[in-house]
Amino acid sequence: MVRRLIPGRAVHWLAQSVRRKLLAMALLPLVVVLPLLVAVLVLWAERAYDGLLISKVRSDLAVAHGYFDQVVAEVGGGTESVAQSHALHRLMARGETAGVSELLARQRQELGLDFLTLAAPGDPGWAGQSAGGRAARLAVIDGVHVARVAPHLAERIRVPLVSTRNAAPTARTVEDRALVVLATSPVRDEAGQTVALLRGGLLLNQNLPFIDHINHIVYPEGTLPFGSQGTATLFLDDVRVTTNVRLFQDQRAIGTRVSQAVRDAVLERGGSWFDRAFVVNDWYVSAYEPLVDGHGERVGMLYVGFLEQPFRLVKWGVLGGIGLLFLVTMAGAAFLSLRLARSIFEPVERMNRTIERVEGGDSAARVGPLASRDEVGSLAQHLDHLLDVVAQNTHSLQRWAAELDHKVAERTRELAASNASLVQAQQQLLKSEKLATIGQLTAGVAHEINNPIAVIQGNLDLLRETLGEHARPVLPELDLLDQQVQRMRLIVTQLLQYARPTDYAGYVEALDAGKVFDECLMLARHRLEQSQVVVERNYHARAAVGFNRQELQQVLLNLLINAMQAMPEGGRLVLRTRDEAQAVVLEVQDNGPGLPAGDPRELFQAFVTTRPEGHGLGLWISQGLVERYGGRIEAGPAPGGGALFRVRLLREADVAAQAAGPNAIL
Repeated sequence: MVRRLIPGRAVHWLAQSVRRKLLAMALLPLVVVLPLLVAVLVLWAERAYDGLLISKVRSDLAVAHGYFDQVVAEVGGGTESVAQSHALHRLMARGETAGVSELLARQRQELGLDFLTLAAPGDPGWAGQSAGGRAARLAVIDGVHVARVAPHLAERIRVPLVSTRNAAPTARTVEDRALVVLATSPVRDEAGQTVALLRGGLLLNQNLPFIDHINHIVYPEGTLPFGSQGTATLFLDDVRVTTNVRLFQDQRAIGTRVSQAVRDAVLERGGSWFDRAFVVNDWYVSAYEPLVDGHGERVGMLYVGFLEQPFRLVKWGVLGGIGLLFLVTMAGAAFLSLRLARSIFEPVERMNRTIERVEGGDSAARVGPLASRDEVGSLAQHLDHLLDVVAQNTHSLQRWAAELDHKVAERTRELAASNASLVQAQQQLLKSEKLATIGQLTAGVAHEINNPIAVIQGNLDLLRETLGEHARPVLPELDLLDQQVQRMRLIVTQLLQYARPTDYAGYVEALDAGKVFDECLMLARHRLEQSQVVVERNYHARAAVGFNRQELQQVLLNLLINAMQAMPEGGRLVLRTRDEAQAVVLEVQDNGPGLPAGDPRELFQAFVTTRPEGHGLGLWISQGLVERYGGRIEAGPAPGGGALFRVRLLREADVAAQAAGPNAIL
């Protein structure tokens, strides 16, 4: 019977392990029954909690409605009392128009009305009703008429519409009608004849003190728990004409519109709304009821509500606590079930895992001590003893093999170290021989050239002294000779610098790599214009490098000229700088034919060149200058074709420890 209730695949899964069978028997009630109880409790609690919130907002709306009716009654009562006052009758009987105006203005202030005016007895009134007894009502009046009677209300009447999510579509952009509480009371003479109509009213458009007072009455401070906020609103049609709902920060949501769902339920069908609703920019537990004018037509809505999110968070917190309690209960029951089942399946599982690990190559795997002292526990201990004997024999064989491997590896490392030292010594010897040869050659050439230069310079000075004023006609030619002599001396100095760069080291400065690049571009400007090369600069380095300015210019100019020579028909030259952990990287990239095949490091050896007219010393000298300051130059292919030279220099703070040679002046 049990096999029929459980699917075939589940039966097969259970049949593979004693552990699974025991766990299924112990945990099945916990996994099925308790979650069902939690689900039922959550559904009931959610419905009950939502019902409490709706009951709360329903009572809040009743309070707001009562206060609104009270205000309407006070407007009517105040207007009637002024219409029946002896002072008004006396001033009208005397024909004192100014006194009547002053009295009405004073009474308007005392009663808190927005307007209090007299009209002729035949005037039917703004709402189309004739005077007859006290008539205080809600009315929608053309804003032009209200502004004509009370010009100080003109700014409050006009309400620009604000685009609102979920509102009904409309072509209007502004609400220019006035929602007023209007009271009309007749003024009668001694004979009981109506001589005038007294109209008093309260403009509800943008009447912030009025709506804030309603909100304070409905939601006094501290009545809403969990940080919720209460709100109240008066609507003209579906437009908020006065509200304390915030659009953002201190900006009230006046001019926003109610959602279409609420509009249809309240304004179209005349019902009330008690449910959650999206108000401007958040969800509120809301209550809406229609407002009717003197003709019984629905002209607006009264709304109260409070922010739903704090209550929702508390609700989910309570439900989460209940769920957590059930989970803790389930965990405790599961723990006890596992503790009881462990003594049965643990020894068997550990032996099975141990055998699998040994088969996988882990010879140190053991079952270990067990709390069980029955036949299964004894069997596990015998298995461990058997594995120990096998491991000892295996270890002896492995020790001899490891010793042999260690001796072979040690001898191999010795041979590799000797070979590396020999290669390094050969490279250093070759470099020293080249440097010595160049030094001897340049020193001899410099000596032989300096002597004729000194003779030429001495004779030029003698000519000037001997000819005196007679030398004036040929002074430009003599100056030109002086310039050429100085140029020859500069060439000799540069030749000596190529041969012995460490003897001509300059002062180390903190340099901006990007600025040095720009200086080199200025020096090579004429050549750039001739070669029609487009320069792209990407300077991102922020750290300074420690280097001599002239020497760094020499290195970068050499790389720039090499790049331009690689693009005789024009091309794109990219200059980059960026920061690394301990260095600043400068890159020169061209889109020429690229580097020749072979090891790029050979380019930095003396007398190695790829051009027939080259001498092969530029990159070699540049590498020597950069290495003297603890850096290096690398060459490689550029992405997309061409060559990329990367100069890696130490930052200014690190160059002092790396500065090369005793001749460097720091």
